[in-house]
Amino acid sequence: MNNDKVITAHQLTKQFDNFIAVDHISFEVSRGEIFGFLGANGAGKTTAMRMLCGLSLPSSGEATVAGLNVYTHNEEIKKRIGYMSQKFSLYEDLTVKENIRFYAGIYGMSNNYIKTKTTQLLEQLHLTNESNSLVKSLPLGWKQKLAFSVAIFHEPQIVFLDEPTGGVDPVTRREFWNMIYQAAAAGITVFVTTHYMDEAEYCNRISIMVDGKIEALDTPTALKQQYHATSMDEVFLQLARKANRQE
Repeated sequence: MNNDKVITAHQLTKQFDNFIAVDHISFEVSRGEIFGFLGANGAGKTTAMRMLCGLSLPSSGEATVAGLNVYTHNEEIKKRIGYMSQKFSLYEDLTVKENIRFYAGIYGMSNNYIKTKTTQLLEQLHLTNESNSLVKSLPLGWKQKLAFSVAIFHEPQIVFLDEPTGGVDPVTRREFWNMIYQAAAAGITVFVTTHYMDEAEYCNRISIMVDGKIEALDTPTALKQQYHATSMDEVFLQLARKANRQE
């Protein structure tokens, strides 16, 4: 296997009774790549992401994440990745500093490392004065940036982001994507789902799922050329019209 390929999937499938949620998808993601994983509601992207995160076993097919088999090393995979869910993923009734310490502790990081890196992180996010504030008191944009920072605090090989900028303003979304670029430049692979097609333009490559299958996979520029479109929004709409199922 090519060591630069940190995610591989071959004919990966998830079936619930007679319903095939993910239908024989195949793709690879390279180290440090920002990989957009797009699809309308019900397309199967969240189910696929859950399999890659070690949260759900596939029905058939093959996949590796950080070099680990999703069938036999799903618990080990969880230690090598970061994850940020669509809904805010920190504890609202803990302070900023308590949230950081809690999640760092889960990954077995030393107290000295946690203390040093927490100070650096708070300065970077301009949250030093808010370190003892309850997370629920922060504006949404600050919460999302904090959640992302906590998701990569343990320096994972891959971070999975499920609709990370939902509900935040355009300026904060751009700031959030600057953080994603920095993480990718540091060698962290970013696997991201989004409903904002302008954000799809920021990805190195994009896959678009329709009814459980990957219908398109390429760079934003190549996809726009292939579908004779001026934006990723036009590409997405052309493919989404093919969908037969809804959530």
